[in-house]
Amino acid sequence: MEQTVEQKLKALYELQNIHTKIDKIRQIRGELPIEVADLEDEVAGLETRIQKIKAELDDTEDAIVTRKNMIKEAQTLIKKYDTQLKEVKNNREYDALTKEIEIQNLDIQVSEKKIREFGFDINNKTEIFEKAQANLDLRKGDLEAKRSELETITSETEKEEQDLLKKAEKAQENIEDRLLFAYNRLRKNAVNGLAVVTIERDSCSGCFNKIPPQRQLDIRQRKKVIVCEHCGRILVDEALTHELAEA
Repeated sequence: MEQTVEQKLKALYELQNIHTKIDKIRQIRGELPIEVADLEDEVAGLETRIQKIKAELDDTEDAIVTRKNMIKEAQTLIKKYDTQLKEVKNNREYDALTKEIEIQNLDIQVSEKKIREFGFDINNKTEIFEKAQANLDLRKGDLEAKRSELETITSETEKEEQDLLKKAEKAQENIEDRLLFAYNRLRKNAVNGLAVVTIERDSCSGCFNKIPPQRQLDIRQRKKVIVCEHCGRILVDEALTHELAEA
């Protein structure tokens, strides 16, 4: 059966009311889902950084062990060469052994210098590691709190939102495709999600611009769908909203 303009306006306004309730529920959640996602990314980034620092510290510790072993090997060789010096038979052997001892002593000095450098590096990286770990613990606490808050709000509003979504889906069946397309476009472009608005104090309640008296009369007669000349929203008279409230 072909709908009257009044029936179309009522169907649109009813759908708008349902969507407004859904919008309010989602506003309660606000930015929480985004905040949770951002914190999850930050925590993951900190964990990756900490793992990298830990790997670098482990590598540096291994390098110190390697250098200490090199020092021990050099010291062993020096002792060996010192013993051999006592048994040399000519200057050539003496010079060769003396040269080897010098080389080993130089290697020990280089290794000792490297160990000191590694020690400074470990101290610096340990400080960075501890700060990053403290920051991670803090952000994990924030994440847990935000998740808990989001779960609480979601559990309190999820059923209501699902019921409203079903009502919206059912309400859309009573609206012709052309009008529904226009309605959805208006909702998408409107900051507050309002596509259907009333006249309040002779003005559009969507953009608050004045509506000429003749246009207000046309809206009250409900003979055609009229939109605001300024914002494009669909306009309905207040009497229609009262009729729906009392129905």
